[in-house]
Amino acid sequence: MFKRVIRRPELRKIVPVADTTIYEMEQRDEFPKRFFLTPRCVVWDLAEVEVWLDGRRHASETDTLRKAPAPDVRQRRTRPVKPPIRLG
Repeated sequence: MFKRVIRRPELRKIVPVADTTIYEMEQRDEFPKRFFLTPRCVVWDLAEVEVWLDGRRHASETDTLRKAPAPDVRQRRTRPVKPPIRLG
């Protein structure tokens, strides 16, 4: 059976997130694990990455994807948003 593996540059084209984000997701078991072909060559299984992408798409469509919290704009250092003025 033929298995297709991809290196980091191709992974970046398929999954456009930062290397740090991929590493952190791997540590939390939220992304397919990389493995070594040689001591200096790291690859990912393309089939596992595609299954992960399909899962993310499904989670996004069913609204079960954990979303980042909205930033508190009042804590900005530049151009902070002031609370509304109450009249009366």
